Amino acid sequence: MNVALYTIVVFIFGTTWIAISAQHGHITPVIAVFWRFFIAALILFVGLCLSKRLKKLTLIDHFFCLLQGLCIFGLNFICFYSAVAYVNSGLESVIFSMAVIFNAINSYLLFKQRISVYFIPAVICGLLGMLALFWHDLTVTHIHSQTVFAILLCVLGTYGFSLGNMISLRHQRHKLDVLSTNAYGMLYGAIVMAIVAVLRGEGFLATSSGIAISAVLYLAVVGSVIGFSAYFLLVGRIGAGQAAYTTLLFPLVALTLSTFWEGYQWTWSAGFGVILILFGNFILFRQPQWILKLPYWSKSLKHQ
Repeated sequence: MNVALYTIVVFIFGTTWIAISAQHGHITPVIAVFWRFFIAALILFVGLCLSKRLKKLTLIDHFFCLLQGLCIFGLNFICFYSAVAYVNSGLESVIFSMAVIFNAINSYLLFKQRISVYFIPAVICGLLGMLALFWHDLTVTHIHSQTVFAILLCVLGTYGFSLGNMISLRHQRHKLDVLSTNAYGMLYGAIVMAIVAVLRGEGFLATSSGIAISAVLYLAVVGSVIGFSAYFLLVGRIGAGQAAYTTLLFPLVALTLSTFWEGYQWTWSAGFGVILILFGNFILFRQPQWILKLPYWSKSLKHQ
């Protein structure tokens, strides 16, 4: 079950990066996020009501769903959708991979989830792999005030994503239904985006582009309804830190698709990055015993 969820999450979220890029220039970030999660929430509510699986929540549960909507179905995407105007998607991917670290730290601070001795070497391999994978993009990025602002937006969005993960952990520890909490969280996120759009005077029918509309529908149905449901189930089953390791694999899917459809040219550094990321994945989930025999890690294990 965990392998199936992990595979679904990696494949779906790996393809959503392409859909997000397709929207750029056709629809404003606020309207794009609003329609994505309004449609996703509508689908979830209809499906849950028809199947009589929509669960009642307490007032405090609704409050946490609102927080989840603000963090992961609002702030997270507004930050990344806005930043793409100033930095390339490669740099965004590298920054988003910090979710692995944020989740591990937040899980320990908020839920006292111990960090596995295998997690640290896996993350080191993964983050170094991300740097190698997008080394070319990083070297051609010109640093100026707008770039710095965009980088800070990406960091803020990534931390919002991590906080949303923590709220999902809270939901599942209280035995709340993932689909029901997702439905309410997405609805609240969409409502907040609608309020922001009205205050900014943005029209809700802001594009007639077939590409942008198709991208929004794909992001709503596949990326949100299916993708986030699978992801939060994974968070509950294997922990937020290990679930966030999927963020290191999203770009591999996106670049593989780009190779066939857009003619992406692989470099030696990108290939080496892929090897490092996959090796980190191997360490995290196969947990080879020789890791424990390395001097530093064996000492770390004794102190756990």
